[in-house]
Amino acid sequence: MEERRAESAAARRLRSKPPRETPQHRMRILVLTKRQYMAKDLLDDRFGRFRELPLELAKLGHEVRGVCLSYRPRGEGLVEDTALDGTGKVAWQSLNLGHFVIPGVFNHLKQVKKLLKEFQPDIIWACSDSFHVIFGVWLSHLYKTKCVVDLYDNFEAFGATRLTGILSLFKRAVQRAEGLTCFSRRLADRVQQHYHPKSETVVIENGVRTDLFYPRDRSECRRRLGLPEDAKIIGTAGALYRNRGIETLFRGFELLAAKDDTLNLAIAGPREKRIRIPAGPRIHDFGILPWDQVPLFINTLDVAVSCYRDSELGRYSFPQKAYEILACETPIVSAAVGTMIELLSLYPECLFEPDRPESLAEAVHTQLARPTRVAHRIPAWSDSAKQLEKFLLEVAAGHS
Repeated sequence: MEERRAESAAARRLRSKPPRETPQHRMRILVLTKRQYMAKDLLDDRFGRFRELPLELAKLGHEVRGVCLSYRPRGEGLVEDTALDGTGKVAWQSLNLGHFVIPGVFNHLKQVKKLLKEFQPDIIWACSDSFHVIFGVWLSHLYKTKCVVDLYDNFEAFGATRLTGILSLFKRAVQRAEGLTCFSRRLADRVQQHYHPKSETVVIENGVRTDLFYPRDRSECRRRLGLPEDAKIIGTAGALYRNRGIETLFRGFELLAAKDDTLNLAIAGPREKRIRIPAGPRIHDFGILPWDQVPLFINTLDVAVSCYRDSELGRYSFPQKAYEILACETPIVSAAVGTMIELLSLYPECLFEPDRPESLAEAVHTQLARPTRVAHRIPAWSDSAKQLEKFLLEVAAGHS
């Protein structure tokens, strides 16, 4: 009888205590990333994976803070990024590496350590390049927390891993992380085969801003950007680099334009200084467009072109612009490289052989004559964030 009364009293005390907030319900997440990536700025442009996913996690009720390191001179300090609907916010600490790298690294280390002591995150999400992966995993062990590494590209193809010792440190960090997130199945499989990580790897695809990328009236978009309304226009908005195969588009356009005087080429994006951009009345070069005009640009096109080369970079990359093009329901042709092979496996007419202008010209010609509407579900950032949340909760609880 006395034992039952004791049990009853203990049960009442347990019920009367407020439930303890645990990582299973609400996490404190620290994001470590560089500030510039994919030719955009996380804070200035409010752009991309490392802006959208943390903000969506905040909208789901988690406390998210971030440190973004700028490799270029930018304004430093605290920047609060708030969702358009006001349901979530992320406090970003922006730091410059500076001209003198070593002092910049030590200042970054000092600021992140200070934040770790104050914030005491349940999870570090280390993103964007090999340096942040190495740094994030090391700090997680130093401060007895957990680190999930995000790979949004094949970092081995980046210049940083060519520096002495960086590649081996990067591989070791990937192996020691408590979890891995990759933006494509192809890259995830490569990481499993080559790095043999101890932890689980999940695919968290890039999403799109559905409030920006959607089908719009083509004529209206052309009027707003000053493009000829009655022309056939092909083009691309993205990095105009040789290692992305952009010269294949230029030569392919020349082949098509020689036979069709109504065909125009529109391009936008950052470019190498040594790249030769074609000139002429049928070439429309928009330079680097403001981010909110890119959806207008895509909707002006009769055919959007995604260029890549069959290289280490191309085989494991997923062009973000491909999802943006498909979300706008613009006909697409893409180099048959990497993830695009799987994405367009049911639409072989939309693929061309990389580095072959004749193949690109043939695919574009087919799309101009008989446009293909690719039926593929494009994830919103909120969809990808829910998958990321589930995985981070598992890691925080020690179930990964």
